[in-house]
Formats: sequence, C-alpha cells, structure tokens
Amino acid sequence: MTSDDVLAEFRSAGALLEGHFVLSSGLHSAVFLQKMAIFTDPVRTARVCGALAERIADRYGRVDYVVSPAIGGIVPGYETARALGAKAIFVERDPGKPFALRRGFQIPKGARAVMVEDIVTTGLSSRECLAALTSEPGEVVGAACLIDRSGGKADLGLPLVALVTLDIPNYPADQLPPDLAAIPAVKPGSRALPDA
Repeated sequence: MTSDDVLAEFRSAGALLEGHFVLSSGLHSAVFLQKMAIFTDPVRTARVCGALAERIADRYGRVDYVVSPAIGGIVPGYETARALGAKAIFVERDPGKPFALRRGFQIPKGARAVMVEDIVTTGLSSRECLAALTSEPGEVVGAACLIDRSGGKADLGLPLVALVTLDIPNYPADQLPPDLAAIPAVKPGSRALPDA
C-alpha cells in the first residue's frame, strides 16, 4: 500500500479534514486526521494495519508483542498485532500518573516488541509509551505508526516506521499565520466535527 493509497483511505472515510483545529498537543493546524473514522470500519482498519504490519516485518523481522498507548493506539495496535501473528498489549495511565503496563501485561525475556501508534504529531505519547517499557525484560526493537505528521522530525529515541510521512505545519496559539487565524478554531472531539 503506497502513501497515496493510505491517504485515499483516509479521504474516502472522511478522516482527512481541513479547517482550523486545536490538536491534543495544544498546537493549531489546518489539517486534522480523524482516525476514528478509519477505525469504525473493520475492513478498512484491517487493510491499513495489514500494510503497516508488512512494513514492520520488513524493518524489524520477528515481532512477538505490539504495545500501544491507550486509548487511541489500542485499535491499530491490536489489528497490526493480529496481522503480524503477535500479541497485543497496551500501556495506560491513572489520572496524573505516567503510562504503565497494567492488567498483568508484560514483555517477557527474549520477546521482541514494537510500539504501534495511530498518528505521531510531536511524538510525546509515543515517547511516554516507550519510557513505560524500559524496565521490561523483553526488547523493544522499534516504533511504527499509520501517519507521521511531523515530517520525520519527531524523535522517539528508536527508529520509526510510518505508512505515510507528512509535513503538516503546527503552530502555537500565539504564532498563527493570518489565514489560519481568520478561521474559527475547532477542538477535535467537539460536536463541530463529524462523529466518528
């Protein structure tokens, strides 16, 4: 699956939106990827995550565990693990605490794991997820995502495999270009965006 094929999946699902959006990072952008519009369709999800699994296998070889950050990474992590024949686990956090493996999840000694994220913007949640895995006996060999919207600039501390790499500018609220500032901002997840 090429980058254009993946973007076509997002467009046809209504998951590639244009306007003025305040991202979860607090940054502003003219483009929002409404990933849940992809993940509500199991066939589409299997297609894009299957393509990601192929790229992961080509880059990292054997993968025993796919670890994702909750909540947004659980669906693509699970589906990618299924395509790889691996186990799917996730990190989560109690309010005010860092990510941690819970529910008896672990990466045993000798196991090879890859962190799978849906969309990487700044890489913060990916780095936090990876930090939660440092004390595990198994080896975390790399990271992967469906879309890297940092243009390849997000530093996760490990190699990142992405189905699509886009350089979508993000701006702090006090540094908006005039054309973006002229559009009322919408926070994803609000009723102003299509339900997904």
